[in-house]
Amino acid sequence: MKPPQEDESLSETLWSVARALRHQSRLTLTPWDLTPSQSRAIESVLRHGAMRLSDLAHHLRIAPRSATEVVDDLSGLGLVERRADPRDRRVTLVALTESGTTTGEAIRVARQAEADRVFGTLSEHDRVALARILRELRSAIDG
Repeated sequence: MKPPQEDESLSETLWSVARALRHQSRLTLTPWDLTPSQSRAIESVLRHGAMRLSDLAHHLRIAPRSATEVVDDLSGLGLVERRADPRDRRVTLVALTESGTTTGEAIRVARQAEADRVFGTLSEHDRVALARILRELRSAIDG
């Protein structure tokens, strides 16, 4: 990422950082040949456990139809499987396979290393302030 220009607006700087972070995220995922959406789906299931497709769509903030496509792709790669909910056999859950769990944990380690590299340039005080500010912005956007 090139250094910010003095005449660059706050929103231009924010969008520039967001683009650079998205680009870096794609590079971080290269060893697994996964898209950011696929990686986020794996991370959601790793974090929350097996879940309904509608719940996964909610976590990913995408339409259920789009979540179906992501799950289909991950299933084809052997990273997730659909299984009956033991409490209600009419419900299908999305769960990680053993390979999906291993992949998810490896991605988590790689992303944390990248986050440490990027955010490690900031002081602890600045990291806390940035996290607070970003949460406030997300809250304002989400309404």
